[in-house]
Amino acid sequence: MSRVSRPALYAALVLCALLTTLPFVWGVSGSLRSLDEIRSDPGALLPHHLTFGNFTRLFETQGFGRFLLNSVVVALIVVSGNIVAASAAGYALAKLDFAGRRLAFGAVMAAMMVPFTAVFVTQFVITVDLGIADTLAGIALPGAALPLSVFIMRQYAQSVPDELLEAARIDGAGEFRIFVRIFLPLAGPAVATITIMAFLNSWNNFIWPLVVAQSMSTYTLPVGLAATSQAAAHVTDYGLLLAGAIVVMLPVLVLFLFLQRYFVQGIAGTGLR
Repeated sequence: MSRVSRPALYAALVLCALLTTLPFVWGVSGSLRSLDEIRSDPGALLPHHLTFGNFTRLFETQGFGRFLLNSVVVALIVVSGNIVAASAAGYALAKLDFAGRRLAFGAVMAAMMVPFTAVFVTQFVITVDLGIADTLAGIALPGAALPLSVFIMRQYAQSVPDELLEAARIDGAGEFRIFVRIFLPLAGPAVATITIMAFLNSWNNFIWPLVVAQSMSTYTLPVGLAATSQAAAHVTDYGLLLAGAIVVMLPVLVLFLFLQRYFVQGIAGTGLR
């Protein structure tokens, strides 16, 4: 790379980083301003009068603790389901020889290509028929085994040497023991990738919980915040809404910072670009 192109590349990267972080900076600024100040100067990046009143009102909002707990429970179900189901399915599709393996993998690929809106009504009808509408299980279970998670684990499992597994079989290890004791410890980067993606999909999901949750007792954070951010006369309380958005964003940011190194390794190992 020439000396001229390198500074241009760095300048472009800095510009992209600034454009990417600009909405986040504005959101933090808005959460620290009063509603009147936001309306008078909505484009300001720095608050004129710093206040934590929005966060105080947020945590004092009736039902906020329930919304937070519901989101945590749903996220745990979704992440756990994806780790268990995707690890087992990905290992089987990559390392086990059984009838219909190519057909099963083709079904996974086809499921990845179908948009969520195409199966939304079908999922809702099944949820109602199973009697789990307006429950946390009804919110979590449709996302507990994502096709993308299976694909990621299958691609990563293909990078594990077959000789390592064959040596364990020769030593008398069963398939389940090989999966638990040998494959899963090696699949840490793929598991981290699945964890981040599944958590992000669950934590930020709005449309599905909005439809399935029919009472405030089962609202998750995004739905609960949208329902409680309406002030008198149906005027949106932007300060409260932005404070809630920051609270929703923080767990995802913290999780990514802790698992960033494994996430990059998992993406590289699966061949995703």
